[in-house]
Amino acid sequence: MAAAAASRFLRLAPRRLPSPKRSSPLAALSLPQLAPLSTTPGRRRFCAAAQASAPATAAAGVAGEAVGEFRKRLRVADVKGGEDEGAACVGKELAVRGWVRTCRAQRTVTFVEVNDGSCLSNMQCVLTPDTEGYDQIDSITTGASVLVEGVVASSQGGKQKVELKVSKITVIGKSDPTSFPIQKKRASREFLRTVAHLRPRTNTFGAVARVRNALAYATHKFFQDNGFVWVSSPIITASDCEGAGEQFYVTTLISNSGEGGCLVNDIPATKDGRVDWSQDFFCKPAFLTVSGQLNGETYASALSDIYTFGPTFRAENSNTARHLAEFWMIEPELAFADLNDDMACATAYLQYVVKYILENCKEDMDFFNTWVDKGIIDRLNDVVEKNFIHLSYSDAVELLLGSKKNFEFPVKWGLDLQSEHERYITEVAFGGRPVIIRDYPKEIKAFYMRQNDDGKTVAAMDLLVPRVGELIGGSQREERLDHLEARLDEQNLNKDSYWWYLDLRRYGSVPHAGFGLGFERLVQFVTGIDNIRDVIPFPRVPGSAEF
Repeated sequence: MAAAAASRFLRLAPRRLPSPKRSSPLAALSLPQLAPLSTTPGRRRFCAAAQASAPATAAAGVAGEAVGEFRKRLRVADVKGGEDEGAACVGKELAVRGWVRTCRAQRTVTFVEVNDGSCLSNMQCVLTPDTEGYDQIDSITTGASVLVEGVVASSQGGKQKVELKVSKITVIGKSDPTSFPIQKKRASREFLRTVAHLRPRTNTFGAVARVRNALAYATHKFFQDNGFVWVSSPIITASDCEGAGEQFYVTTLISNSGEGGCLVNDIPATKDGRVDWSQDFFCKPAFLTVSGQLNGETYASALSDIYTFGPTFRAENSNTARHLAEFWMIEPELAFADLNDDMACATAYLQYVVKYILENCKEDMDFFNTWVDKGIIDRLNDVVEKNFIHLSYSDAVELLLGSKKNFEFPVKWGLDLQSEHERYITEVAFGGRPVIIRDYPKEIKAFYMRQNDDGKTVAAMDLLVPRVGELIGGSQREERLDHLEARLDEQNLNKDSYWWYLDLRRYGSVPHAGFGLGFERLVQFVTGIDNIRDVIPFPRVPGSAEF
């Protein structure tokens, strides 16, 4: 069966995505033909070369103008992102819009570092007293937004190959240097979480945002190239996919009108004192979803291969570096597939997105490798180049018991593996190689996982990676109606709430499998950031819902 799965997923083998040639990053922008800049410095101009057209006249005789052509705005990455780091652009005129990182004034020249967020590198802008707008120099402070126009020149400094000889500078938005919280000196990540609306302007969080964006793009690219259909699963649900009960309620019974909000006595109740959900918006208890899997299975039962990619929520009161109350999940579902197919898909997906990041986010990855997690590039290359292996849960327990290592959490058949166990397996026992553990005891897994013939285990798998432990969790789904109903009864789940899910087993049921990947865990793994709160723009955790 493993051989069949490998054959099925040959088409999923990681491959290099076509990327634009880097030798001439400005060629596509037709830089010499740029139209004059907007006279309004605060306005972003997309239609720099919009063609003139005759005004349109409405029935009432009011004249209108045609909307201009949308054009990509020139970015610092377009200038400095090529292999020559901008050398091919020397002598060209251009304009840069961004935010001031630093301003260093010397006797006859002033150096202003401007970053527009498109890459890690700043554009060093060289001003002299003859520069138009130089009288605004006192307003060119860290955090201010500026429009800088000039000519690209070879840099005399050793930190960059090119710089901008500025002919004109315009301050778009001022920044008070005495109160702006992000200065040149390094700030702790704990402090930056308190100013999450400004932290993207730092090197670390700008790089995290770009890598996160690239991972999302690569995710869609992988599944779309392999015939999967993206399905938008609902955020509001009446079922609990995991059966753990750690869900946020969605209700309109608690009114926020009036001073002080709703009184407890105003909440409708039944005669026995319970909340009367029949008077709520959905006429039943409703929750924020913990997973899009169950809904994804419905579309896999019609479209064969699908995936969901969206926000999920868990009301788990865990105030740790590994937990969020709001996070994003990637959840593919494959029809006519078993656990071996599932493992092959998870392996191919992970190798693909990691390879994409290594090839397309080199500057940011070099930054992480230098300042955040030394050696991360080598570890990621191991993921791409080494074969993944799999072993059963029973073999993993035997391996851990045989290690004679004094773990904090006990190792025993029937207990779930903890992060320390998972990391030992992938980092020590198998020397940094990704490992898949399969066939877990059914008592520690969800109701929807297919029961194996031994009656004790289910066809589940967890993909483990170094420094993180479990990154992906998946299973073959239970396609047999009688077995699924029995599992719902065992876990005291209301079958009436899952009537539609059971229908999938009544009408054309097929073997199918899928997995879930916490997107923030993936970003952590790729960047080396140790706290999950630092890989999502605005973390939601117990006691904190700022911004």
